[in-house]
Amino acid sequence: MKPKKSRRAFLKNLSTSAALAAGVPTAMAAGMRRPASVQYLHSTQKGKKATANDNIRIAVIGTGGMGIGDVNTALMVDGVEVVAACDLYDGRLVRAKELWGKDLFTTKDYREILERSDVDAVINATTDHWHQKICLDAMEKGKHVYCEKPMVQKSEDGHAIIAMQKRTGKVFQVGSQYVSSIIHAKAKELIEAGEIGEINFAEAQIDRHSARGAWQYTLPLDASPETVDWDTYLGQAPDRPWDPLRFFRWRNYRDYGTGVAGDLYVHMLSMLHFVTGSKGPNRVLATGGLRYWKDGRDVPDLHLGLFDYPESPEHPAFNLALRTNLVSGGGDNFLFRIVGSEGDISIGFSGLTLRKTPFPDDPGMSLNSFPEAMQQAIKADHYKKYPSKASLVGPSVFEFKVPADYKGDRYEHFVNFFDSIRTGKAVVEDAVFGLRASGPTEAGNISYFEKKIMGWDPDKMELHSNV
Repeated sequence: MKPKKSRRAFLKNLSTSAALAAGVPTAMAAGMRRPASVQYLHSTQKGKKATANDNIRIAVIGTGGMGIGDVNTALMVDGVEVVAACDLYDGRLVRAKELWGKDLFTTKDYREILERSDVDAVINATTDHWHQKICLDAMEKGKHVYCEKPMVQKSEDGHAIIAMQKRTGKVFQVGSQYVSSIIHAKAKELIEAGEIGEINFAEAQIDRHSARGAWQYTLPLDASPETVDWDTYLGQAPDRPWDPLRFFRWRNYRDYGTGVAGDLYVHMLSMLHFVTGSKGPNRVLATGGLRYWKDGRDVPDLHLGLFDYPESPEHPAFNLALRTNLVSGGGDNFLFRIVGSEGDISIGFSGLTLRKTPFPDDPGMSLNSFPEAMQQAIKADHYKKYPSKASLVGPSVFEFKVPADYKGDRYEHFVNFFDSIRTGKAVVEDAVFGLRASGPTEAGNISYFEKKIMGWDPDKMELHSNV
């Protein structure tokens, strides 16, 4: 990211002379009472106490693992109650009542939820191929929408959601919760302050080594056409006979999901775009294969992606490398790292680490292959330009940690969503942001399956072939 302030101006803004002498980042200066290498992050969300008039009543459409997790997190926010749930499997409707009360309204037809006057907002936690239609229908009926990622299965579907949100004025937020994390807010602050210089590279890895991590979710013993509304589930997808794997393990199939790219890479792109202010890449190349989980799925379990980010007003040109391996014998692994000319930032689930390695003023000399007399002459000239002088050496590694009582980024994301409903302020991840994250992941899927480089226009938010 292009720093918004010059290094000189940045140093002038440091709040203590001790911070100046040690080269401590701005974000560290206020915490000088603690050891210089550790700073505890604190939530920016104060979450004012909601009054009875502020109560928001939500419904969830899709009560699988993600839907349950979303509702349980949403209920942590003051003034939120769940009044209805929809799913196409009977057992999940029973489970919804067990979790949220026997008086909860449940249905297999999401349209019944949209007709209810006691529903202010819906959580759309359905399969990817249902995202667009349910979001459009919900906003048309006057409901605010929290839509799980990826926002849409196909990028061309995203423009209708953008238009609907503008027309109705309803709050719409995509559920890549990391963009609400105080960890990523700190990363954004450090990058904008010029702490790592100019970005030139970023990388992310999400490796898993478990059946559940590879989407082999447990099947209920009563799964059948009698307990599942299979015909409704198919929607606009190709007509197929009943198959419990395609319903309960839908991420494994292109008809309903978006594979590794839509499930995981969209998170990485969302995080990167948030901390850099980027609109997205313009060139995408992907490869990989189905190496281990040959269980009938038609998406790869090893996926590699390369993304070219062009120069923009927000940042210089840089490259991004993504990797996911769903059969990583070395164990689970997570990495998100942004590299600049003077340092890098590594982001984890509980904090981040800033490493600073600025270029020295003295570039050094390479003399070995020159005659002795030439070496001496070069040295004499070099030391005139770069005289030796003592200087203080400050810390080069800084750790930032979330506090023990931090409620997590998903909670922060819902606080943002409900605050937007109550106050009208902008959400942190609207439909435009969501499409700019999901579109390049679709480009990666096309690149993988069609074995070609794909182009993405980050301004128009459109796919195109890149010859």
